[in-house]
Amino acid sequence: MHTLEFATRSRCELCDITPQLRAFAARMAEERAWLHGALALFCPHTTCGLTVNEGADPDVRRDMLAFFSRLVPEDGDYRHAEGNSDAHIKASLHGSSLLLLVEDGRLCLGTWQAVYLCEGDGPRRRSLWLQWLPGAEES
Repeated sequence: MHTLEFATRSRCELCDITPQLRAFAARMAEERAWLHGALALFCPHTTCGLTVNEGADPDVRRDMLAFFSRLVPEDGDYRHAEGNSDAHIKASLHGSSLLLLVEDGRLCLGTWQAVYLCEGDGPRRRSLWLQWLPGAEES
């Protein structure tokens, strides 16, 4: 297992981690010949999640954050003493894992897609765990 570290800057943000994941995949292809397979991502935090979505227009991130803030407001009728129940709910909506295909040492993403760390209780230092899943051998 490998770990990538990130620092978020806001209480709620969608942090584009695609460049770091592309660099990791390229480095592993060179160092370990990880060319064809999948990269499993897991976020070991209960107030932060992962998603794949539009990466070209920053307004999409803004719109998603605005929607989630309306859907799950920070000041809802919550009992959790730490005051971050909204972040726990948002993390559950996003999910804690992704599986990304890798071909020729490159992430396989759609033309407009990016991978986001979905922060709900920042700013914080966040870890992301990565596990390589080799593809079937070609015959």
